[in-house]
Amino acid sequence: MNQIAIVTDTDASLPGDLAAHLNIALVPINIQFGSHSLDACFDIDDATLFARVDREGRIPTTAAPTPGKFAECFRSAFDAGAESVICFCVSSKVSASYQSAQTAASLLSDHDITIIDSNSLSMGQGFMVLAAAEASAAGATRDQVIAAALQVQNHIHLYAGLKTLRYLAMSGRVGHLTAGMANLLDVKPILTIRDGKLDMLERVRTQKKAWARMIELCRMAATGKPVERMALLHVTALEEARQFQRDLCTCISCPSEPVIAELTPGLSVHAGAGVVGVVLVTGE
Repeated sequence: MNQIAIVTDTDASLPGDLAAHLNIALVPINIQFGSHSLDACFDIDDATLFARVDREGRIPTTAAPTPGKFAECFRSAFDAGAESVICFCVSSKVSASYQSAQTAASLLSDHDITIIDSNSLSMGQGFMVLAAAEASAAGATRDQVIAAALQVQNHIHLYAGLKTLRYLAMSGRVGHLTAGMANLLDVKPILTIRDGKLDMLERVRTQKKAWARMIELCRMAATGKPVERMALLHVTALEEARQFQRDLCTCISCPSEPVIAELTPGLSVHAGAGVVGVVLVTGE
């Protein structure tokens, strides 16, 4: 394997085949239905998550991977021949994953392990990880691998449209009355990454207007800059994501093979089914 192993948690939204192709190790976020514990992306995906949510009428809780899960992953990398490990975690503003990975590293203090807070999430985090893995595969040093990831971090743009507030209401993050009125009025929140958190950027009426606004935000982000990487995100809405891609790529110059990715259960549980989003990495 490469001398530098790249690790991340599943909140990076990386498709499993893409992670495997670049030898990226994924440590799962925990999804907890009462006493039933499941590993995100291994035991449960977005479709099975929301089938269960709709069947049981309740939202599960989520938890960061334990230090033991990270330590197990780190040991496996060293056993396979890695000389060092670089682990990218979902923003510490939204999860204890970073702190858990740091604890795991302290348990293996005689090994070369670097833990990085991505200050991002989903494919914002994922594109940092991909840049690091590509640099590692090309023979870059540890500092060069980290620099490649941080270069991406500074040029990430994420926009996502919620289809419904029903699931946020079920989680208690918005009131049921507020959610019901918003859905009745067909209000569609647009989310973005702000200060390491997924935050509401705007509220618009109707999905058509939400998509149009997201496309306009992407066009503004890409004005005078190349779009170097792109991911279409969705929660049980693959065909809608593909349609959004077609609409978007009539307005901006898109990479020839954008990533299409599920948001993944550690994040989708907070956003709900039907979400469609996009992540751009722009150049200088």
